[in-house]
Amino acid sequence: METAKKNKTKAKCAVDSYLEGRTNIINSALNRYLPPVNTKPTIIHKAMRYSLFSGGKRLRPVLCLAAAEACGGSINNAMPLACAVECIHTYSLIHDDLPAMDNDDFRRGRPTNHKVFGEGIAILAGDALLTIAFEIASKYKPTSRYPTAMIIKEIASAAGSKKLIAGQVCDIQAEGKKVSASHLQYIHECKTAALLQCALRLGGMSANCTPKQLKSLTSFGYYIGLAFQVIDDILDVTQTTEVLGKTAGKDEKSGKATYPSILGLEKSYKIAERLTTSAFESIEPFKNKGHFLRLLAKYLLKRSK
Repeated sequence: METAKKNKTKAKCAVDSYLEGRTNIINSALNRYLPPVNTKPTIIHKAMRYSLFSGGKRLRPVLCLAAAEACGGSINNAMPLACAVECIHTYSLIHDDLPAMDNDDFRRGRPTNHKVFGEGIAILAGDALLTIAFEIASKYKPTSRYPTAMIIKEIASAAGSKKLIAGQVCDIQAEGKKVSASHLQYIHECKTAALLQCALRLGGMSANCTPKQLKSLTSFGYYIGLAFQVIDDILDVTQTTEVLGKTAGKDEKSGKATYPSILGLEKSYKIAERLTTSAFESIEPFKNKGHFLRLLAKYLLKRSK
């Protein structure tokens, strides 16, 4: 029992250290890629940086870099793609918080972008982050299997009307309505899993991964993307606003379809565990090279915010 406890503590320290180190280099890269805050018009660059550097988990870019390493690549070539995905994720959060969407006052423990800069500038800051993502991605050095055009298509597809935006649309349309478990899964496959999948696939592509490796990363991204959302839904019910850094209990108040509201807390957590197990199985071919991918999957399952 004592040995198991020590191993668990050791694993937590390892993932915490890994996340901190990767977050630091990702933040440095994002700072280089974005226009300086004093670039005209200064308000838009302040607004972009306000949300981008608000203390997020950097999960998507971290997964991108981990996938590159698992495939024997360098984080240097994966970095532009990791940062591009983070810009798209941040844009989606800015727009998601707008009064016309989820209408939230807090994100990551701070007032949301539109509360600080106004709705017009918040919309434009989101637009600018989406646009600059492609400029940043263009700095990627193409590999023999994955030319730049394929990379751009990958990002555009994940962020487009059939995936990320599709999820947002269906999420809005489902408010206050009775939604089946299968439709809820579709919403989160698009809204959450698609961009996580994209991050992992891009990391593999930057390392010139084999088709077999890309298939494994795609499956891994799908399962942890859904598990991440199930846990997110659970935390909205079980945690406080102070812990989450955003308004707790908001999903229920706004009549949103969530896993706990449809299936209950206990069943929802079991689903998250099952999805995480499937994620582990997806990356078995990587063996020891998939070590940090496995640690990150465990971290997501056990997170408290």
